[in-house]
Amino acid sequence: MDTIRQVAQALESAQRILVITGAGLSADSGLPTYRGLNGLYNGKTEEGIPIEAALSGTMFRHRPDVCWKYLAELGRACLSAQPNAGHEAIAELQRRKSECWVLTQNIDGFHRRAGSPMDRVIEIHGEMGPLFCSACEAGNIPVADKIGHSLPPRCDRCGGVLRPPVVLFEEALPARAVSTLMQQNATGYDVVLLIGTTASFPYVIEPALQTLNNGGFVAEINPTMTDLSASVTVRLQKRAVDVLSIILSHMSD
Repeated sequence: MDTIRQVAQALESAQRILVITGAGLSADSGLPTYRGLNGLYNGKTEEGIPIEAALSGTMFRHRPDVCWKYLAELGRACLSAQPNAGHEAIAELQRRKSECWVLTQNIDGFHRRAGSPMDRVIEIHGEMGPLFCSACEAGNIPVADKIGHSLPPRCDRCGGVLRPPVVLFEEALPARAVSTLMQQNATGYDVVLLIGTTASFPYVIEPALQTLNNGGFVAEINPTMTDLSASVTVRLQKRAVDVLSIILSHMSD
């Protein structure tokens, strides 16, 4: 059996599925990946500091203008791009499978825009918008209304610095997202799909290895090797945008 049919068969017979997505999925929408070839986090910024320092909680507090220079770059990229066929295929899989969850490292909101049910999407790094005030906590401020003006953007109510609900470097992961993930991990999964992620964080590694240890199926879809490539059940060295819809076509509706 070829690997695409093998993945399709595993998904079709599975009850509980976790789809873990990273920057590689959105790269086909034109967004920069974070590491690797042409990665956003390779090298240093114009200020001569690593991008991790520029996009850190410390930088936001002490030099919000520098932090926002790169937040705005990410924001403009998210606003100008669209979900791709990979996001749409994942949303379709969630429509077919009521216990299919998405854990995404991406902040672009593309899963929501592609039609994934947001009560089954865990945005472990938050989302680029809407903005809220870091001082008075006024919220629901559209990103597009602010990033085209002077940086850092300011609150119309109190003048405080606005920020997106994303996890900056040095900051803790959002408690609600972590709690939801832990609850789902405790129940376990029949299948885990690793899509466009470097698989280098514990919250990615743990559910994948847990599923393998319990006799489940783990498939990786990624053009490049990752920390989990040697461990997965099946590896497709391809882009998600090219293969996810084909996998779904081998499943019954």
